[in-house]
Amino acid sequence: MALKRVSHEPAYVLHRYDWSESSLILETFTRHHGRIAIVAKGAKRPSSNFRPVLLPLQPLQLNFSGDAEIRTLKGAEWMGGHVMPTGEALLSGYYVNELLLRLLARDDPHEALFDAYAAVVQVLASEHAGAQAATQSAALRAFELLVLREVGLLPTLDAQTLTLAPLVHNARYALVPEAGLREAADEEAALQGADWQALQAALDDRAPFAATLRACAGVNGALRTQLRTLLNYHCGVATLRTRQMMRDLQAL
Repeated sequence: MALKRVSHEPAYVLHRYDWSESSLILETFTRHHGRIAIVAKGAKRPSSNFRPVLLPLQPLQLNFSGDAEIRTLKGAEWMGGHVMPTGEALLSGYYVNELLLRLLARDDPHEALFDAYAAVVQVLASEHAGAQAATQSAALRAFELLVLREVGLLPTLDAQTLTLAPLVHNARYALVPEAGLREAADEEAALQGADWQALQAALDDRAPFAATLRACAGVNGALRTQLRTLLNYHCGVATLRTRQMMRDLQAL
């Protein structure tokens, strides 16, 4: 029986780890097959054609085969378009990768989310965005909202979750685990109803990443606090590893 073979599949490497003295296991995010694991045999050898290509946060086309949980890499090509992010942008890219590793099931395609991932990586790798941390931060918030919605963990943002009551434009609402969107307490991080409605409209836009990035730009601070709590809750950790690494580096 012939093994299933996939060619010219758009993909990114999310994580890689040793499989043997000469080979690697790759956790990849592909456009048509979702998150899959692939073994790159001989990739650690100095003479391997895979060695300079299989890098995180770089657009690739992969050829692979197999029907088991771990496929076998047959070819890899760098698609170009941008250089590797550096500094804090690089850590932000690793953070986005960690989100996908924790929240996406394997072999579950998310084509729209793949496009959003490609867009956020492009922002992080942009020299212009590197000079404007606010742009990168808004891009992260946009991607967090999109990944939460894609995996079914984000409630509708234009109504209160438990009561389905409409939002009042100038009233304050908080997004919290379990309860969803509800009226906020006095000292609680929150957004106004009009801001939540704008975010929902952006998520429903035909170009959701670009629209949501613009909507996040003006509410990034309060939104970041709420999304971080929500993501940590659903990821089952107090703090994601890449977030803790960023805190440690900032402290130094």
